[in-house]
Amino acid sequence: MTAGPPFRITTIVGNPRIGSRTRLAAEAVAESLAGLVRAQGRTVEPHVVELAELAGELFAFPSETVDAAVALARSSDLLVVASPTYKATYTGLLKAYFDRFGSNALAGVVAVPVMLGGAPIHMLAVDTHLTPLLLEIGASCPMRGLFILESELDRLDEVVRAWRGANHPILARLLRA
Repeated sequence: MTAGPPFRITTIVGNPRIGSRTRLAAEAVAESLAGLVRAQGRTVEPHVVELAELAGELFAFPSETVDAAVALARSSDLLVVASPTYKATYTGLLKAYFDRFGSNALAGVVAVPVMLGGAPIHMLAVDTHLTPLLLEIGASCPMRGLFILESELDRLDEVVRAWRGANHPILARLLRA
């Protein structure tokens, strides 16, 4: 086992429904990436921030609960940020959460944007809307995000495995660092 602190992977779920398919997909991505970290003999410390649970406090200043969720994201090694596609972009819930971050608050944190949608016409939303949001607050997004069609959820593991395989050289270098 490699010495050192655990590798912190935090999944941010921007669906307004608790326990959504968005969470299911995001956790599949996070677990797949955790497997790469564990294969290096490192321990993984997983966390999930379900924004639907914080909805009532996102506009409260101060909010210890939301501030703790922001601090958790900032202290993570890797973020998996997931949202359903709403009006061809991410949810307002996700935007309200990330509005609490300064312009460079996620410097040094790698982020993987993930979006779910009902139609292929929205496939570019993940890289044209969610990735720029994450870059604006300082996260590093070194690979394309993952867009999952609702019709693909019955073969989610296969979809995540294909995305991970396509990005393996980048992921291997990042997770080794």
